Amino acid sequence: MFINSAFAAANSAAQTTSGTSMIVQLVLIMAVFYLFLIRPQQKKMKQHEQMLQTIKKGDKIITGGGIVAKVTDASDPFELAVEIANGVEIKVYRATVRELLKDEDVKNNVSDKVKKTKPANANKKSKK
Repeated sequence: MFINSAFAAANSAAQTTSGTSMIVQLVLIMAVFYLFLIRPQQKKMKQHEQMLQTIKKGDKIITGGGIVAKVTDASDPFELAVEIANGVEIKVYRATVRELLKDEDVKNNVSDKVKKTKPANANKKSKK
């Protein structure tokens, strides 16, 4: 009889300990997710929103589709009028702007990327 009550007491203590350790582990996992995934993403979204609000006429932007354009009208809070080529003007949603380029970025990075890319069929040998 004494042995049965001892087993019961030990078993309930083990269940309580494993339950609390499971809760502690779950809280630690959620804290890690918050610190390494959620918080940096929120910070990045906030910076992107601030960048969208600072766009003005004359700025160079890259849209979500990869179009490099110059802003010609930024008076609408939702749309931007941009020039993608001489005399070709389109409207894009402000939210689709991926990046605001600085003058030195336009001169260095965009032209370097264009020079480094090869045509898709550059490595194929023609068989005739």
